[in-house]
Amino acid sequence: MIQNQEIVEDLVGHFGEKVFAFEEPYGLLSFSVSPADIIEIVTYLRDHKLFKFNFLTDITGVQFPENKGLEFCAVYHLHSWKNRVRLRIKAFMPAEKPEVPTLTGMFAGANWMERETFDFYGINFLGHPNMKRILNIEEMDYHPMRKEYPLEDATRNDKIDALFGR
Repeated sequence: MIQNQEIVEDLVGHFGEKVFAFEEPYGLLSFSVSPADIIEIVTYLRDHKLFKFNFLTDITGVQFPENKGLEFCAVYHLHSWKNRVRLRIKAFMPAEKPEVPTLTGMFAGANWMERETFDFYGINFLGHPNMKRILNIEEMDYHPMRKEYPLEDATRNDKIDALFGR
């Protein structure tokens, strides 16, 4: 079985500073890349003779409003069936231009995952064959998972704080 350290050493040896911020929360190897490098690095991991990360488990988005200049993150989970190993890749981008290249040319399943991430977070996957909303109506002029709205409606008067432990 491949160890995370083996993967880290190989990636750093091959890509240098293009891969960074390595961590292992709960044993899951995670690292960051620039959005411009995502295709090159995922292709390398997929086609690697030993690693064979040939299954894209998930793509999602995260917003970090306090992370000025890199507020949005596209998160990719890859799985190597052969080695029974998973890893997470994060690509951070600015709120003014939340864009990352599409992986639809590599993984057919990326199609709907990228559309869902676009729908909820507004991250645009450049080169996607059908980048439009998948779960919300086309007329929506916002992305509902963005942290741009208050958690509660301040105009409501039917909530008594005492009933909610406040």
